[in-house]
Order: sequence, then C-alpha cells, then structure tokens
Amino acid sequence: MWSLQSVAQLPWDLALRLVVAALLGALVGAEREYSGHAAGLRTNILVAVGACLLTILSIYGFPNDGAQGGRDPGRVAAQIVSGIGFLGAGAVFRDEDRVRGLTTAATVWLVAAIGMAVGVGAGFLAALTTVFTLVVLIVLAPLSAALARRGRD
Repeated sequence: MWSLQSVAQLPWDLALRLVVAALLGALVGAEREYSGHAAGLRTNILVAVGACLLTILSIYGFPNDGAQGGRDPGRVAAQIVSGIGFLGAGAVFRDEDRVRGLTTAATVWLVAAIGMAVGVGAGFLAALTTVFTLVVLIVLAPLSAALARRGRD
C-alpha cells in the first residue's frame, strides 16, 4: 500500500531517468509518426521507457548476495537487445523486389539503446545519440530518396 511516507522515499533520480527516456523516445517517435512510419510516437516511447526500466532493474533490482556468482547486469542488457531484435524483425517485410522497414527496425533498436543509456545514468550520451538519430532521419531522408530514385533510373 502506498503512503505519503513511502512516496517520499522513492528514488526520484531513477524516476527522472524514466521521464528522460520517455522524452527522448518521444522525439524520435514524433519524427517517425510525422514521416508516416509504422513504429511511431507511442511505440518509441514504450521501447525507450521499457529498456530504461529493465536496465534500472538489472542494476538496482537484484541484490548481490553472492549466490550463483552474484548479479550480472549485462545479462539483462543482452536480453533487451535480443527482445528488441524480435520487435524489429516484425517491422521488416519484403514488398515485390524490395525490403521495407529496415530503417524502422534500426530506429526501434537504437531507441532501446537510448533508453538503456538513460537507465545507466548516461543521459548526455543518450541525448547526443537522439540528436544524431534525428539528424540522420530528417537531414539524410531527402538524400536517401534521391539516391533511390537515381538507382531506379
């Protein structure tokens, strides 16, 4: 049962990490939504927050009691990457002679990494990666489209 006393004892720095992950995921998701891609605003927020939470839990959620070699936060991180790969695979499909959804799959994978970075406390790195991601998605989109048209000609 929640009480005012238990709320005051919440680790607000960890709660702030979830909020930051949501905001960074929202930035990438808003671009994907605006561009009309399948994994949009809500998906990217959920992936970033989920990866952040799982990373926080892997670091702080399991006491290192020495049993079975102690805790290994890297194991959870590896499983996040595997799980996101599964989600990304669902975004990729073949349409006639083209494969579609690779950028969407890569974006979901990268947003998970951003959430993980926030989860370990590397907020600056996560923010810088988000800016870099947006530059790639927004600035390079016209170049990519022009190259694709030139390749079909």
